[in-house]
Amino acid sequence: MAELMRIQPTWDLILQTWHMILALIPARGGSKRIPGKNTKPFGGLPMIAHSIRAAHQVGLFDRIMVSTDSDEIMQIARDYGAEAPFRRPAEIANDTASTEDVLVHALRWLSGQGTPAGFFCCIYATAPFVRSADIQKGYELLRAENATTAFPVTTYAYPIFRSLRINSCGRIEMLWPENNDKRSQELPEAYHDAGQFYWGDTQKFLQEPLLFSSNSVPVVVPRHLVQDIDTPEDWAVAEKMFLRLTI
Repeated sequence: MAELMRIQPTWDLILQTWHMILALIPARGGSKRIPGKNTKPFGGLPMIAHSIRAAHQVGLFDRIMVSTDSDEIMQIARDYGAEAPFRRPAEIANDTASTEDVLVHALRWLSGQGTPAGFFCCIYATAPFVRSADIQKGYELLRAENATTAFPVTTYAYPIFRSLRINSCGRIEMLWPENNDKRSQELPEAYHDAGQFYWGDTQKFLQEPLLFSSNSVPVVVPRHLVQDIDTPEDWAVAEKMFLRLTI
C-alpha cells in the first residue's frame, strides 16, 4: 500500500501535464465552383486523403478527425484512417460558415465527450502540397513561442508595394506612388497565408476564436508548395505542380 501511495502522485502528474493533440480536417460536402472538390481524385487519391496521410506521417496526433456533413466524405475519411465521429450541423456546413466556427464546434464536442484537446491542428482538405515536416515545425513554434496559433505563410512573387490599379478613368496608377523610384530590395518583404494548416492552443483559441491574431507565429514555406484550389483553373495548375513534384 505504501508503494502504491508513492506511485500515485507520479501518475497524477502525468494526467495533469498530458494534452491530447488533435488533427481536424474540415470537409463539407457542398462545393459550387469545383463540384465534389474534397473527394475528387487528385494524384491517384481522393483529394482529402492527401491531408489525412500528411497528418498520419507527422506521428504526433492522438486523434485525426474529419468534420463533415457528407456520408461520402465520412466513409473516405474512415477508409484512410481518420475518424468521423459526428455529423457537422447544417448551420456551420454552408458557404458563410468560417473555419473558426467549425473548430469551435469540434473542440466543444470533444470537451463534452470528456476528451478535450490541449492543442489542435486544422488541416485543410484541399492542401495536397502540405508537408508533415512543416506541420511538425508549426507545433514546435507554437509551443516555443507560447503563441495562440501558428500557420504557414509564403512570400508574394512580386513586391506588393509596387502594385498597380486601374482608376475610374480607366488609367493605370500605383497604389503607393511613393514607391515608384524604390528598388525591390528596398521594399519590405510581404507574405500571405499559405492556406494549408493552422495550429492552435485550445484554451487560448477558445477565449478569442481567431486563427490570425497578434499572437500568431509564422511557418515560412517555399512558394512552389503553395497553390489555392478554388477554381477549375487552380485545380489544373495544382495537378501539373503535383506531377512535377512527384516525378
